[in-house]
Amino acid sequence: MEMEKMIELIDAVSKSDLTGFKYEEEGIKLHLSKRENTCYVTENLSAPVNAVTTSAAEIKKAAEGDQISGTSAEEIPVGNVVESPLVGTFYAAPAEDAESFVKVGDRVALEPGKTCGHCEFCKEGKYNLCPDVEFFATPPVDGVFQEYVAHEAGLCFKLPDNVSTLEGALIEPLAVGFHAAIQGDAHLGQKAVVMGAGCIGLVSMMALKARGVTEVYVVDIMEKRLEKALELGATGVINGAKEDVAARIKELTAGKGADLVIETAGSEITTRQAIQITKKGATIVLVGYSKTGEVTLPMSIALDKELTFKTVFRYRHIYPMAIDAVASGKVNLKGIVTDIFDLDDVQKAMDYSIHNKAEIVKGVIKIHG
Repeated sequence: MEMEKMIELIDAVSKSDLTGFKYEEEGIKLHLSKRENTCYVTENLSAPVNAVTTSAAEIKKAAEGDQISGTSAEEIPVGNVVESPLVGTFYAAPAEDAESFVKVGDRVALEPGKTCGHCEFCKEGKYNLCPDVEFFATPPVDGVFQEYVAHEAGLCFKLPDNVSTLEGALIEPLAVGFHAAIQGDAHLGQKAVVMGAGCIGLVSMMALKARGVTEVYVVDIMEKRLEKALELGATGVINGAKEDVAARIKELTAGKGADLVIETAGSEITTRQAIQITKKGATIVLVGYSKTGEVTLPMSIALDKELTFKTVFRYRHIYPMAIDAVASGKVNLKGIVTDIFDLDDVQKAMDYSIHNKAEIVKGVIKIHG
């Protein structure tokens, strides 16, 4: 490749949203990638490369015979370094010789958060805590109420033939439920309580059941949601508006209290109840957000019981497991859907969801068909 053409290509890619780019032609390979604000440009990848901090202009000067400051002509490597603002990465496969993540025509579930990949949390595998995550439908990032959307292949998870697109659209909330169950170390032999029977409460209940929790009770104040919880496999339900939740749980657990409570309602009342209904040494997983962001809790009781508090922020490494749970029949995901709206009725769907909480459990938007 001629040097002028290479400079033009570097400039074009630098202005794009890519962090990596590969080009091959007649035995010449060009690879651009950015790490910590430095773009590495390598021509002919089979040759050894020494990292030198060099600008695109300096490469051009070198090509014209001028010496780069701090180096001799002999020291200029075949691979040079260009400082440029590349952002975004495309990976078609986990490795050059590996099968592609997905191919054209595959039905997929999108994990909506694109992370930096370089911070301490990403490197530790806790990428859901990345401070620079770009997450669909989280301002200023738009959502996906649209017919087409571009997303990284590595965040697109192929759906098995026996998993519908309706179920695929609900893998995201199910991932939250599984993350909550994992945070609480849910396992066989436990008695658990889920506070709240909205979408997240119901997927948390199903995740607990899928992980082998023996008994799962659901608390809410809306009858339709409690009926849906029973339909989807809850051991029992409690209407907090009509019953004494603490007394009822004490009765159901032979006076011992719950081993695990997952709080999804986000209210101060239910969070206080979670502390009251647990047995000593139990775990409480906080998932729901309160309207104010603050709650007052009976911490003396929590201390006396030596409770463990865990929290949930989205999820990590959950999608394959969640999809498998649906495909294997362990989770009846489509069962949580109560309302389906067409794409043209998005505003109607939003308004209905806000003003008819007693009637709707989970609404979905249908794009085609």
